Amino acid sequence: MPVFFVPSECISQQTISATGDVLVHLRDSLRIKVGEIVLFGDGAGRRYCTEVTAVTNQALTSRILETITQPAPKAPALILGQALLKGEKMDWVIQKATELGVSKIVPIKSQHSVVQLKADRVDHQLARWRRIVLEAAQQSEQWHVPKIAQPRSLSELLANHATSTTLLMLAERDEGKSLQTVGLPQGTNGSVLALVGPEGGWSKEEKEVAQQAGVETITLGQHILRSETAAMATISILQSRLGELG
Repeated sequence: MPVFFVPSECISQQTISATGDVLVHLRDSLRIKVGEIVLFGDGAGRRYCTEVTAVTNQALTSRILETITQPAPKAPALILGQALLKGEKMDWVIQKATELGVSKIVPIKSQHSVVQLKADRVDHQLARWRRIVLEAAQQSEQWHVPKIAQPRSLSELLANHATSTTLLMLAERDEGKSLQTVGLPQGTNGSVLALVGPEGGWSKEEKEVAQQAGVETITLGQHILRSETAAMATISILQSRLGELG
């Protein structure tokens, strides 16, 4: 059953009142009726199994039958640093990364990115990506909605990462450790930041910045993959190794 995220102010001790886009989707697209069961989430580790009690033009109201708490995490958080890609490719990566359970996505303004976001378009694009993340998190029944950070350069990202973060950079044609064997943090300590470059690859300057920041170069093998393919392969392997997939 898909989970529908609602703001905390819509949740009381006994009822949930869904408005806005969630209301429109439930009422008009799914045609939810009184008496049906709907699963809501607060995006902070709790889900609510509810029974719909009223559907109006203003709100869908439901009675909470059961509150379910997220099991304690067993693996470090996975963050995707993805260089900006053209059009639907970036949308697709964000959607699939969400389905695979990343905790955060950081769009990177890489020197070789074909797309260079204009300042007056950033807010519009972020709003679009956040809608994609929300829908993907609902469809895949995530406990949390991944955060989408402001686009930034690689140097800005690496200058502000947490000291407990394991830094990995996927680089084609460079010698690096296999993603299957590179060291990863144990338990819930720290996090893993996986950096995936643009269609044209990382620039020489970006590789030097990464090296100076202590980033470990990793490889997926001898084949050269498209950026969006490499991102999905990287996330899948890491999540499998971290015990979050398979």
